[in-house]
Amino acid sequence: MLHLTDIQLQDNKVFLSMLSHVLSMDGFYFSTTYDLTHTLQRLANTSPEFQEMSLLERADPRFVWNGHLLREFAAQPEIHRFATPVMHGFITMHSCSINGKCFDWLLVSRRSCFRAGVRYYVRGIDSEGHAANFVETEQIVHYKGSKASFVQTRGSIPFFWSQRPNLKYKPKPQISKSVNHMDGFQRHFDSQIISYGKQMIVNLVNQKGSEKPLEQTFAKMVNSMANGMVRYVAFDFHKECSRMRWDRLQILMDQLAEQQDEFSYFLVDSDGKIVTQQEGIFRSNCMDCLDRTNVIQSLLARRSLQAQLQRLGVLHVGQRIEEQADFEKIYKNAWADNANACAKQYAGTGALKTDYTRTGKRTQWGLIMDGWNSLIRYYKNNFSDGFRQDAIDLFLGNYSVDEVEPASPLHVKKDWKFLALPIIMVVAFSMCIICLLMAGDTWTETLAYVLFWGSASFGTFAIILYNGKDFVDAPKLVQKEKMD
Repeated sequence: MLHLTDIQLQDNKVFLSMLSHVLSMDGFYFSTTYDLTHTLQRLANTSPEFQEMSLLERADPRFVWNGHLLREFAAQPEIHRFATPVMHGFITMHSCSINGKCFDWLLVSRRSCFRAGVRYYVRGIDSEGHAANFVETEQIVHYKGSKASFVQTRGSIPFFWSQRPNLKYKPKPQISKSVNHMDGFQRHFDSQIISYGKQMIVNLVNQKGSEKPLEQTFAKMVNSMANGMVRYVAFDFHKECSRMRWDRLQILMDQLAEQQDEFSYFLVDSDGKIVTQQEGIFRSNCMDCLDRTNVIQSLLARRSLQAQLQRLGVLHVGQRIEEQADFEKIYKNAWADNANACAKQYAGTGALKTDYTRTGKRTQWGLIMDGWNSLIRYYKNNFSDGFRQDAIDLFLGNYSVDEVEPASPLHVKKDWKFLALPIIMVVAFSMCIICLLMAGDTWTETLAYVLFWGSASFGTFAIILYNGKDFVDAPKLVQKEKMD
């Protein structure tokens, strides 16, 4: 540390605070005896040689968040036993009982470390086909030695688009016009088919307004790809469920029922014999792949669990999960907790619409909490997400600190308007209030002062809003525009 300049010492403190921020995030998991990065089905279809590998060597690199930190360990097989892969996401485990039959129920969400980041700075895909906010969610049941699982995925709409924060509540999405979308799109689904088999896309974005072009482009690209392994369903979640008509979600469930029966689920009996395999997967998305997506995933998972528990003999013929009050409460709360974990990691706040996931209905208090979380998201997305994105990029090795570099990217000169305009707006607004409280000799004089200072504050605010991108907290370490 003695050889560092004063500026480098200052930068080092910032880098350390970034690493501390990532390590203080909830949702990191590891195991020294079990491979958390693979689904039950993947583990059951591996060779004896694979089973003998170290956890580091056999782990799915998509879900190893400390892969960059372990890079020197990875190059030396003799010390692999000292390296433990860490995944990021959510895990919950519950011992449950239905009809006096005890079983273990687990929910595991694995967040990909490829194209990882925060809500508005990481959208779409990269050139390798990795989707932003990609999460693999597996629901597992253990009963008398038998194991069953159902896997789903979520991920950003897989072509090149962005949605940069600009002080507006909902920035307009921009679809790139300078790249070949089909190359990345094809790579994405090729890798998904290899990993999971058939793909059923469930697109939940609005089919009007600023989200409409994304839905139209997605549908057009699926048709252009003409791959029989990939199917597409669009469901305008907000339109169909407007005015709290949440019962209309059954329309989508009925539409997907035949496909879900075809995909089936993974089941291995107590002797280790594979009874059924999951032949395909539901890939759900909305804009953020958080709130709407989690609601649909919980409904699909419940339908699969119903079939699994009946086949295992836990549920009697004709019984439904919804009728088992104790388990239903556990199930709903677990999926709501999963929603909150994924949302905090990507958007900075808990999920929206979790009152429906927890209770099965929309409530007035739930709407209030959604409003509050939306305000917190707005603040974080505009004024603190640049730091969060830099912290993730540093931790994952997307940016490496070079001590011989004369100036780090942390030092970005701000334009004069960044400081001047907010000060002018605050002063003008304050003078407007003062003029209202301390009236002049005549009402016309007071009105003139109020109109002058009010116009100054409003005009300054309009200029700030017009130049919104200059006032948000943007990432400094990796140029996201180039990555897009």
